[in-house]
Amino acid sequence: MMEKNQIVLNDVLQAFNLVLVKGYKVDSCYEYQGVKAWHDFDGYTCFLSYKDLTLTLLFHGRYTVDFQQQETLSTFVSKVNKLLASKA
Repeated sequence: MMEKNQIVLNDVLQAFNLVLVKGYKVDSCYEYQGVKAWHDFDGYTCFLSYKDLTLTLLFHGRYTVDFQQQETLSTFVSKVNKLLASKA
């Protein structure tokens, strides 16, 4: 079972950037391979979402993850890993 603490901050920051660069804009966010990314007005708080999961990247390297289904967290971590692997 995948746990929240298996999320690597540097990986999700890279994934956030990748979604912004390669994704397409829909309203106020970008979407790439099912993952959405956006940030607040000053850019200090960034968000990644997939299905019922929202990962909030906060100032000073903190983050929160909200999700309904454990399976969604596992799938999200796999998607982030695939995004980063495809970048190389």
